[in-house]
Amino acid sequence: MISRRTFLAASATIATAWRAAPSERIAVGLIGIGAMGRGHLALLAGHPAVQLVAVCDVDRVRCEDTRRFCTVYNDYRELLARPDIDAVVIVTPDHWHSLQAIHAAQAGKDVYCEKPLSLTIREGRQLAETVQRYARVFQTGTQYRSIPTIRKVCEFIRAGKLGRIKSVFTIWGKTGDSYVPGDPALPAEPVPEGLDWDLWVGPAAWHSYNHQYHRNPVPGVVPWSFCTAFGAGAITGYHSHAADVIQYALGVETSGPVEIIHPSSGQFPTLTCRYANGTLLHLVENWSMVHKLYNAVPATARLEGNFGGVFVGERGWITTMSCGGPVEGGPENIFDELQLKTREVEIGANNHHANWFDCIRTRSQPSSHAEIGHRSASLGQLTIIAYQLGRSLKWDPATETFRGDDEANRLRSRALREPWRT
Repeated sequence: MISRRTFLAASATIATAWRAAPSERIAVGLIGIGAMGRGHLALLAGHPAVQLVAVCDVDRVRCEDTRRFCTVYNDYRELLARPDIDAVVIVTPDHWHSLQAIHAAQAGKDVYCEKPLSLTIREGRQLAETVQRYARVFQTGTQYRSIPTIRKVCEFIRAGKLGRIKSVFTIWGKTGDSYVPGDPALPAEPVPEGLDWDLWVGPAAWHSYNHQYHRNPVPGVVPWSFCTAFGAGAITGYHSHAADVIQYALGVETSGPVEIIHPSSGQFPTLTCRYANGTLLHLVENWSMVHKLYNAVPATARLEGNFGGVFVGERGWITTMSCGGPVEGGPENIFDELQLKTREVEIGANNHHANWFDCIRTRSQPSSHAEIGHRSASLGQLTIIAYQLGRSLKWDPATETFRGDDEANRLRSRALREPWRT
């Protein structure tokens, strides 16, 4: 996973890419000041296109050092009620993403929301429809597609220059000893002073406070993602990034697979998604499985990194991973055709926020708009449902329903805790 230090370095780089007159600056509110929230805070506070006017967090301790330069709120609804705020950046735990983004769109705000956009397929669909209904400019925080080298490779694949894509491989690791997040019985602990725990839990099923969900200082980027009430395990950590990059390269970023094939079927050694054109997306625990289980690339191929995948086409193979060194592939003439300025994947070179700022001004669609973000999250949600049921599933990406499977269809949604509503 990307470190906070790397994210802050990237933020500083991006902030130099835009210059705007004070009267043209976008008034922004930030919701959530955890590890990733601090990275966004650094970017927004120093970005010349933006005026950061308010921050919000249910933990008063996390807000203290921001009072000197903007207004602080405990409840995000108070921030959304401000008519002078143009846009919001949502960096809260996963269980809040869709509801806060929906409420922001309804309040007339443009939205940048961290991934994954939702914890259920129904939440994601509601969010995408709300953003469209209120004509909001929405960017999902899947910034790896906005790295120039990764974008160039994805467009090369998308244009068919690797030939028909037969197989793609990406990482799906375990949360503890399971492929899906769980709900361990953690003992109740005293709520730290300054933390509104009821508001932290919000629309999720009630859980008493335990420091493994939330504490100061911030222990990591997504410490709560192991719990199904608050996070989505692999989807939270890395898979939604990978899904975004992979489906972008395959040209199916607003669609999805038609079948999720469970390993119990005997067809493939790991869970596999099949797309309508026959392309197979294999989920593996580690990159060595690409060699040992599938023999898909040469034994000498170096596979490192995350947030992308290994594409195997008729003309060769290539990687789109980040944080693991340069792009790899073969045969070598593929790189002659690609004409990359560098095979190095420079995380800080992405223009993801700048793209959102520009689209706010032009009222155009950002590179990872709400429908794309929803489809990236739902690919992982389909995976989780297949693992929960322990069997293969048929999926209709147009209607977003499982074909002839009432049990699976019931798992597309879950109830919100009272009194929360979309």
